[in-house]
Amino acid sequence: MCSKKKTGGLAGVSADQTAICTVGKEGIGLNYRGYSIYDVAEHATFEEVAYLLLDGALPTRDQLTDYQKQLMGLRKLPDAIKPALEALPASAHPMDVLRTGVSALGCLEPEDDPAKQHEVAMRLLGVMPGMVMYWYHFSHNGNRIETETDQPTLAGHLLEMLLGQPPKELHERAMDVSLILYAEHEFNASTFAARVTTSTLSDFYAAITSAIGTLRGPLHGGANEAALDLIEKFSDAESAEAGIMEMLAKKEKIMGFGHRVYSICDPRSEVIESWARRLAEDVGDTHILPIADSIAGTMKREKNLFTNLDFYSAPAYHYMGLPTPLFTPVFAFSRVTGWGAHIFEQRVDNRLIRPGADYVGPEPRPYVAIEDR
Repeated sequence: MCSKKKTGGLAGVSADQTAICTVGKEGIGLNYRGYSIYDVAEHATFEEVAYLLLDGALPTRDQLTDYQKQLMGLRKLPDAIKPALEALPASAHPMDVLRTGVSALGCLEPEDDPAKQHEVAMRLLGVMPGMVMYWYHFSHNGNRIETETDQPTLAGHLLEMLLGQPPKELHERAMDVSLILYAEHEFNASTFAARVTTSTLSDFYAAITSAIGTLRGPLHGGANEAALDLIEKFSDAESAEAGIMEMLAKKEKIMGFGHRVYSICDPRSEVIESWARRLAEDVGDTHILPIADSIAGTMKREKNLFTNLDFYSAPAYHYMGLPTPLFTPVFAFSRVTGWGAHIFEQRVDNRLIRPGADYVGPEPRPYVAIEDR
């Protein structure tokens, strides 16, 4: 089973308590409010997991039906936000677009009462995919798409907005599982950023914007984009092995391997890998997956490093038709549930998060007048 590493960057430091998620606990692995990631990925839908994280329990069938209807009713973009999205260039990174869209929504629909925090969380869960997809279609081909579909799931809704037609059942379920796997991961960098912002008594939108900005980095959410970029560098499995060996010799960073809190395995990786294989068979791929497998095998053999969730998520998203720059926003569409749950939790017994630091600068010294320097 997976266990925690202790290195720099606050690794091994417990910042607070949480009842939302366990990560890297020996004998437990990854659990959402006590439920194994393997069980929820196999049996649940993303909306069930969202309900679990934000409301604290798995929903009944009637509660789930009502929940999906609520989310479907929250997908429409405010008219005032559309010109702002249209003004952003096609060259912008979609995570920057998402960050801008959430910040703008906070101005249009402010959280004027913390008691409404659950409403804000639901609104963001419903509307964030539409922000990015509206901008993407307008900036790339001039089309103003509708951000409301009849798809009851976020996975189906997202893929239909992207593709302009209902997705295959297999693709919808693969996306659904992906969203489940990305939904929550304890005090990761973006979640901790959201909690720090929340601890200052700032509003919900500010906390989510902080999280989005943190997730954007290639050492966090952007790793799935980097993984596909790596895979696409090579023409076949043999050149991939040779290329990885060369990168290792140069001590270059290879994305999609290892994890800050896992030392043996990422329990999410084997789940998404199985879906990547099903999708590869569905689309008839005999190119991308063999290269990915060659890279994974070389890294295991040479460095004893395991794939993390991001590595096989990359070909899975590719098979579903997602452009690479949209990989990380999909992560955010899911993780807003985990972020929201942590914002709720931080507010229950809030204390300003302000760690200390070990000073390593000069010893006290006299001020020197400018004419004497």
